[in-house]
Amino acid sequence: MRRQQVSQTVEEVQKVIYQLTTEISNQDIRFQAIPYSFAYNGNIKVLAPSQFLVTVPVRGLAGYRETREKCWRYYSLQGTRLPCPLRSPEGLEQWLEVEQFMKSLWQWHEADVNIEGDIVPAKVLQVFRKLVENAVETCHLSGKVSMVTNSTAVRIAMETSKGQVEIELAPEVEIPTAWSRKARWPRCLTRWPPPERVKCIKSFGFSLLARSEYHWQRSFLQAEQVLLGQLDEDGGCRRQCLQALRQMKEDVWCPGKRPIITSHHLQTVLFWTCEKYPQAKDWQVFSTSILRLAKKLHKCVSQHFLKHFFVPNSNLLQYASLAELDTVARRLAVFLKDPQSNLP
Repeated sequence: MRRQQVSQTVEEVQKVIYQLTTEISNQDIRFQAIPYSFAYNGNIKVLAPSQFLVTVPVRGLAGYRETREKCWRYYSLQGTRLPCPLRSPEGLEQWLEVEQFMKSLWQWHEADVNIEGDIVPAKVLQVFRKLVENAVETCHLSGKVSMVTNSTAVRIAMETSKGQVEIELAPEVEIPTAWSRKARWPRCLTRWPPPERVKCIKSFGFSLLARSEYHWQRSFLQAEQVLLGQLDEDGGCRRQCLQALRQMKEDVWCPGKRPIITSHHLQTVLFWTCEKYPQAKDWQVFSTSILRLAKKLHKCVSQHFLKHFFVPNSNLLQYASLAELDTVARRLAVFLKDPQSNLP
């Protein structure tokens, strides 16, 4: 039932995103249209039934090279010089210089997105937000789509047949030719996934998302999707466990329109648990397997700490509300006291 409802919502979201991004691309060559797909659309990530992340690929940046980062930046978003340097990138964050690309459109050198040679995400988001606002009007979607204004990121609220959903549209620099040096994966002595799978996953590279002011966010959505797609080739129940965990999270542990724990967090918990328990025999009994995942989730939520699977020095719960995390932890503790009577 859940899957059917989410699929219908994704279908409606995809139609609107196709309209908006086609218009945006017509207005600004730097942003690509997201084509309509009758199968899986890799640009649309379901974080929760009413919460979506849509990555919008940019055009005109090719031949990425990782370089030694300049130590300090002293500019503000207005272009004035600051007395103290900006905060250095942490975890998944990085600066992005236009000179890191062997080929770049002249538009990426313009002052509307570039400061002192850096492509600045907040400036890109300013340009992109205006394009989204204009596209909503041009496509006559004002009755269905509205801008969410209390965020640096570009978010829209959209009415669907299942109710209102919130969609973040994040400009994305795709880097399919390289694996980030910050992602030191696979780790030594790990047996999951097997070496040939690792090679395939790393061949998809990574991307950079504009979601904050000064730093781009590394993203491995494509690599994660490949990892998810081949979970149970040994006949295990990993995917079934993930679906059950997601259902319990949405119904009991963390309900609501903007849950503090998303599908991406659950997926990360699963990846870490698969790495710890790599054998097929570890995933044959559903009740044992889902209990293992629930315990891992409870530990992460209680400690307010969930490592990114590919960049483990990044905490995916770093900016989450501690009070909300503690509420989820209490609900998980209740479940763990008597899991058999609470399983879906």
